[in-house]
Amino acid sequence: MLVLIDESGCPGFKLAKGSTPYFVVGMIIFKDFSSAEDTSKKIDELRQALKIYPEFKFSKTRPIIKDKFFDAICQYNFEVRALAVDKSNLYSHQLRNDTDSFYNYFVKTLMQYDNDLLLNASIKIDGSGDKEFKKALATYLRQSIGQHKIKKFKFIDSKSDNLIQLADMIVGAIARSYNENRKNSSRWLNVLKEKGKINNIRNFK
Repeated sequence: MLVLIDESGCPGFKLAKGSTPYFVVGMIIFKDFSSAEDTSKKIDELRQALKIYPEFKFSKTRPIIKDKFFDAICQYNFEVRALAVDKSNLYSHQLRNDTDSFYNYFVKTLMQYDNDLLLNASIKIDGSGDKEFKKALATYLRQSIGQHKIKKFKFIDSKSDNLIQLADMIVGAIARSYNENRKNSSRWLNVLKEKGKINNIRNFK
C-alpha cells in the first residue's frame, strides 16, 4: 500500500492579514503499487503533452489544464480521504502558536480516522523539513496511530515525484471547495466525487 500526504493552507491564525481560513490535509491511497506506477506514468505523459514544467501545482494551474488533469487521472485506481479544519473554531494555545504541533496533530488525526484502510503502508509526505522535524513526526505518528499501519516514511520534494503532484492537485481541489467566493470552487472536487474517488472528507470539530 502506498499513501501520499499533502496539505493546502497554512498553519497561521492571522485570518485578517492573509492566513488561510481553512487548513486541509489529505491522503491519496493506492492499495497496490502497480496502480500507483500506472498513475505516475500517466502524470508524466500529461506533463509532457501539456508542457507543464517543472510540476503540476493546483494553485498555479489554469482551469483548462485542471480539467484535463482530473479527467485523465480519475481512470486510475486510488481513493482519497481528507480532513478540513476551520481555524476559526480552534482555541488550543499550542495548536495556534506551534506550527509543528499544528501540522503533526492534524496529520495524525487524518491517519487515525482511516476507517481501517491503512496497513503496512509506505507513506510519502510532501515537504523538505529539517532532519529533526522529520524524525519527530515519524516517531509521533508511529506512537499515535500504531505500528502496523505504517511500514515506512519518506519526505519527498514534489518536483521529483509525480504522485506527490497528484496529492497536491487533489488536496488543492478539496481546499478550493471551502472557498465559496472563488470561481469554480467545487468544480474539480465534483469531478473526483462523480468518478468515485472520494472515500471521505471529514470536517474537524
